[in-house]
Amino acid sequence: MAFSWPIRVYWEDTDAGGVVYHARYLHFFERARTEWLRKAGVSQSDLQQKQDVVLVVKEAYLDILRPARIDDALSATVRIAQIGRASFQVHQELWRGSDCLSKAEVKIACLRASSFKPCGLPLDVNKVLQDE
Repeated sequence: MAFSWPIRVYWEDTDAGGVVYHARYLHFFERARTEWLRKAGVSQSDLQQKQDVVLVVKEAYLDILRPARIDDALSATVRIAQIGRASFQVHQELWRGSDCLSKAEVKIACLRASSFKPCGLPLDVNKVLQDE
């Protein structure tokens, strides 16, 4: 089952024609991933401050199928696709009602906050991801 987060399209998200600017889709997906982790009990600020760990986007593939527009009420979904030792991948979709507007595959890497060198996912994070 995918996690879902509501998104409203604001003027700042669009070009002069009221169509969502392509980079904003990544912002929408980022918000959904952050809220998905938060709901699962993972605080990214606690990871950084208490465990010296940050989760960063390593790769992102974005496919825009249909345009989102100003004032649209959207839903951004997150579903775990793969879990590795030091990274995980999620599949995300952006929906307007029953229309899928965009899809993304995003790989998240785990790094030491102090050095930005790769490290293994903390056990508590790995457990949360396995349960999703």
